[in-house]
Amino acid sequence: MNDHGNGPERVRGTALRRRGLGRVVAPLLALSLAGCAWPGQAEPGGAASTPVEQVSPTPTPDRTGPATPPVAPSPSETPTETPSAEPSETPSETPSETPSAEPTTTPPPEETPVDPEPSASAEPPAPQYPQRGSTGPEVLALQQRLMDLGYFILKADGDYGWATQQAVWAFQKAAGLYRDGVVGPQTQAALDAGYRPTPRSSSGKVVEIDLDKQILLAVEDGRVVRIINASSGNGETYEAKGRTYRATTPRGDFAVYMQRDGMHSSTLELGDMWRPKYFRGGYAVHGSSSIPTYPASHGCVRVSNAAMNWLWDSWGMPIGTRVLLY
Repeated sequence: MNDHGNGPERVRGTALRRRGLGRVVAPLLALSLAGCAWPGQAEPGGAASTPVEQVSPTPTPDRTGPATPPVAPSPSETPTETPSAEPSETPSETPSETPSAEPTTTPPPEETPVDPEPSASAEPPAPQYPQRGSTGPEVLALQQRLMDLGYFILKADGDYGWATQQAVWAFQKAAGLYRDGVVGPQTQAALDAGYRPTPRSSSGKVVEIDLDKQILLAVEDGRVVRIINASSGNGETYEAKGRTYRATTPRGDFAVYMQRDGMHSSTLELGDMWRPKYFRGGYAVHGSSSIPTYPASHGCVRVSNAAMNWLWDSWGMPIGTRVLLY
């Protein structure tokens, strides 16, 4: 009876005891969990933990209610960081480098196109007249023509060199033409006409020197055998061994009185002379490596070394040969 009579009260007492026990247990449980902070929260007396590395894969829920999810990177943050680095760098570099690697509008030197052949409507180049450096049939014909007219040239080989230039200069001097060595229309016309200078002597072997035209003539019995380019005194004053002289070549009728077979140095220290033949005092006809189109010597009459050899060895200009200067 007592058990039945006390049933409801017993039940109520049990419930009250349970509620009281819950009120005691809940605070104790909360105190025991306060020692484990959630990831990302600062522990008492410690530093904040790293959000990613210390996240528990399975957080333990609080018995008083559902656990608050830990603070961790959301799925939306990871994609936004990785792609943000790639699109911001890769596209900016690729477009700036790719165009520079492509060929430019100007082709490389080895691919530079060759200029096309001039069209038929293009203006033809100016005619090229024979002059020093020219070669070919025209030069060969020029040399042969000069030799036929008596102008000094050793051989006809089709090569317009220094010796051919000397002969052309002599021809232009004799014909009263411009002395440039270029066989232009006027020079060619005079060549075709066969111009030859007229000597002043009529008998014997005579060396005639035309100082006005700067040429030397080898004459035999009033006939010109050779016409040689020459250069005489330039008319300027100069000093030698303490004395002052004027570079003039005397005019008159003289004869060879002395000669030197070989290279001879001037007694006035004015330079070397090749195989000189003296006709008055220190004046001589001699070979030289410089025979311009104008007077350039100290007073002697210069001819080329080859021409001087011809006068000595082929034609003959012994002592006593007449030398006529005008």
